Amino acid sequence: MLHHVSLGVRDLDRAGRFYDAALGALGFRRVFEDDTAIGYGLVDGEDLLCLKLRSDAAPPGAGFHLSFSAPSRAAVDAFHASALKTGGCDNGAPGVRADYGADYYAAFLIDPDGHRIEATFNSPMPGA
Repeated sequence: MLHHVSLGVRDLDRAGRFYDAALGALGFRRVFEDDTAIGYGLVDGEDLLCLKLRSDAAPPGAGFHLSFSAPSRAAVDAFHASALKTGGCDNGAPGVRADYGADYYAAFLIDPDGHRIEATFNSPMPGA
């Protein structure tokens, strides 16, 4: 459904360090950058998430968040730990969210600009 999402950030360097760590733990990387934007994805030139430098950037209101697909529970854990080390705020430690399903494993964070993000792995554990 979505081609990409853009987030306004007030400090592109700070946001870049944060998203390098958080998204790097999920297997994503910078696919382009210039003086006013950084794109993340899997293929050069094809961003799935774009950070855009804006002096008046503000996060959306309550109820909005972005959830990134994780390849494993370990990746969710790494996402959370890496993001906390680079300026993120905990908004829900890694764990099963039984209200969303028996296999819904996720971690929640708030980035340095106040955007609410999540990493999700929603598959049964091997052998389960």
